[in-house]
Amino acid sequence: MKVGFIGLGNMGTGMAANTLAAGHEVTVYNRTAAKTQPLVEKGAKAADRVKDACRGEAVITMLADDGAVEAAAFGGEGIIGSLGRGAIHICMSTISAGLSERLAAAHSSAGQRFVAAPVFGRPDSAAAAKCATPRISNGIITFSSAVNSGRR
Repeated sequence: MKVGFIGLGNMGTGMAANTLAAGHEVTVYNRTAAKTQPLVEKGAKAADRVKDACRGEAVITMLADDGAVEAAAFGGEGIIGSLGRGAIHICMSTISAGLSERLAAAHSSAGQRFVAAPVFGRPDSAAAAKCATPRISNGIITFSSAVNSGRR
């Protein structure tokens, strides 16, 4: 699968590396371009702009907060304006419910899919593919582990 990964901070770098190790074709973007280099050395492609990371079937964001996600998602060269119809934005950042609702509506209007999948873990657990994401079914919250490991 062709996957874009936006946000290579303490958590995102390990998560992107695991996505790459799982056999996906990964294009990485970070505001500080030098942070892409270790992943490029492992086989990822570097993107110069957000829109360049949105050419596959999915894009994953792991950004600091609402402001960072809004900046990456909205605007002509943002995720929503660049991601193809039918593609999916998986937001693994911890964001507000309001922003999540706005993103879901904007992606739907663009013919795209959106999943809010905030992760629980620390950078060492991200690198080891041991973060967890919440799942809600019939009002019961459970957690799945091995995020981005290719083991699901």
